Amino acid sequence: MADIRRSTNPAVRSAAQWLARVNGRHPWSHNEHFHGWILRNLPARRRTALDVGCGTGVLAGKLAARFERVIGIDADAGMAAAAGERFAGDPRVSIGRQRFDAFPAGTDEGGEGGIDLVTMVAVLHHLDLDDALARVARLLAPGGRLLVVGLAKVDSKADFAVDIASAVANPIMGMIKHPRPVRPGEEAGETSSRPLMPVRDPAETLAEIAAAAGALLPGASVRRRLFFRYSLRWDKPGG
Repeated sequence: MADIRRSTNPAVRSAAQWLARVNGRHPWSHNEHFHGWILRNLPARRRTALDVGCGTGVLAGKLAARFERVIGIDADAGMAAAAGERFAGDPRVSIGRQRFDAFPAGTDEGGEGGIDLVTMVAVLHHLDLDDALARVARLLAPGGRLLVVGLAKVDSKADFAVDIASAVANPIMGMIKHPRPVRPGEEAGETSSRPLMPVRDPAETLAEIAAAAGALLPGASVRRRLFFRYSLRWDKPGG
């Protein structure tokens, strides 16, 4: 099934270019849009949260107001540095440049079974799916929760339909979130000093992600969402 964002059809490309111009005048963050879903689904016990792929630390900052301690890790040097600057001198938040597959276990940085929340926003498709899910299961404390906002490969008619709906709704949401149009050159001036977020196309379909979650995280809930994202929620038994 073709991804409409990469279609070679002239009519689709023309519509996509028009939408891109409108979206450019009313920019908004798809990832930050889902922070509200994460904050509405926090676990009852809130000692330690781990934000994997923390970027510049926007979500970590929101979690810091709700957890005793927040750990943010990012494999990208620029992102980790920006997040580290954001929380310099804040004892509630520790930031490290680190790959998730090398995240310490059994140390002060959050050992196996010692974390109450793991969040991943637009991160899981950068990782080995099975290894990452299995690692989360080990790191979480009994009763702990995994919350994922992810990207999946377009593969089915349902994926295509939701992508079409997302493309149409995207500028509407932009006008709601960013009603004042950005003037030419204004956005570049505002963002030129920010580190660029690493980008990678997702390799797994939603069905494959759901199958892996079902095998490794029994009872996990996976839902297709608007705006080119899916959500995954899993509670570790016990607690």
